Amino acid sequence: MLTKDLTTGSPTKLIIGFSIPMLFGYLFQQLYNLVDTVIVGKFLGVDDLAAIGSTGSINFLIIGFCVGICSGFSIPIAQCFGAKDYRALKKYVANSMWLAIIFSAVITVLTVILCRWILEVMKTPENIIDGAYSYIVIIFAGIPVIFLYNIVAGIIRALGDSKTPVIFLVIASIINIFLDLLFILVFNMRLAGAGLATVIAQGISGVLSLIYMIKKFEIVRLAKDDLKLRFSYIKNLFSMGVPMGLQFSITAIGSVILQTSVNVLGSVAVAAVTAANKVGMFFTCPYDALGATMSTYGGQNTGAGNIKRLDKGLKSSIILGAVYSLFAFIILALFAKYFALIFIDSKEAELLDAVYQYLFINAAFYFTLALVDIIRYLIQGMGFSKLSIFSGVCEMIARSLSGIILVPIFKFTAVCFASPIAWVLADMFLIPAYFYCRNKLKKILDKKKSIAKSETKENVVTV
Repeated sequence: MLTKDLTTGSPTKLIIGFSIPMLFGYLFQQLYNLVDTVIVGKFLGVDDLAAIGSTGSINFLIIGFCVGICSGFSIPIAQCFGAKDYRALKKYVANSMWLAIIFSAVITVLTVILCRWILEVMKTPENIIDGAYSYIVIIFAGIPVIFLYNIVAGIIRALGDSKTPVIFLVIASIINIFLDLLFILVFNMRLAGAGLATVIAQGISGVLSLIYMIKKFEIVRLAKDDLKLRFSYIKNLFSMGVPMGLQFSITAIGSVILQTSVNVLGSVAVAAVTAANKVGMFFTCPYDALGATMSTYGGQNTGAGNIKRLDKGLKSSIILGAVYSLFAFIILALFAKYFALIFIDSKEAELLDAVYQYLFINAAFYFTLALVDIIRYLIQGMGFSKLSIFSGVCEMIARSLSGIILVPIFKFTAVCFASPIAWVLADMFLIPAYFYCRNKLKKILDKKKSIAKSETKENVVTV
């Protein structure tokens, strides 16, 4: 049995054990992104590097939406697994696959057709727009394989296996690096080769994940009856997946607006934010892992009807987040400039100071980011995905207002505080939202228990 039941045992041990494999996966992915950037920058030059960079926000907007949808689809599966309702679980797996096919087809067609127009609307510079288009149009054409990997990985994680998706992610990253070198250096395909390498690697990892899931997890081997489209299941999956997808996209809008304001401050500010974010992404991976863990933990324990265990898991994860946040702050406060030297020449004193200021301020608020990821994903796992949209709206508003109002007045200092303000505002919504969801869920479960007791009494009287 490869599944992992998160409804019994020590919450702290389970959360640590479940999140560590995902943490390694996230760290490896960041390492791959770094290597990928170096390959393009070293072998193709500044313009091609800028071309890929110019697609970052729209890439996050569209691909983030796809990944969010797949994460949402896994929530009912985790709930059914926690409730030991394996018949419904199989139907959710089948219907999530059908929905993934439909969504991937529609999004692929729309983004491929509108790709050039989107880049023009974003005012992509003329000297890099052709390279940007050749890269991102291939990424968008590969959206079906993005759905394939993420929907299968989501199902596997919902069943309590956090290790296997990471293994296939690592395999995909290694293949991607190899294909980057092959297509760029040997076949001279430039940015189109970089995009094709990414799509092929994702496709291989998706197919391998699907084969593994079918062979190793008897619980998801589907009968003919399971494959039927069912409106009630589709409706529930839709209500879980779309809000999570929108949360990613809405958050991305705020980042795009803020980035526009940063561009106005000049090249030093842009370079400082770019370098600082590269460093910061490594240090914030544990929050991503904790958040993904709490989604599965919340889903399984909601399915099991264990409210108290949700509270215990939340407490354990907050303590873990607090301890790590303190550790990360100390490390960055002492060594941020040294990490920045990976990307910046030591002679760039002004740039190094800006990077340090950005990382120091952000790291001081890392605990608020921990709360955002932990509570948001726990709420989603409990079945209240629609509320995640509002937390994303809070972040979008904070970053947008920071870019539009604060940056023109306080310059780079305002840029440094933009994300912390976004995290704090999101927490102001998420903390009371958790207690609202908890109390509502308790009423639902109490009502079900009451109905079950009354039915039992009637059966006894009849007998």
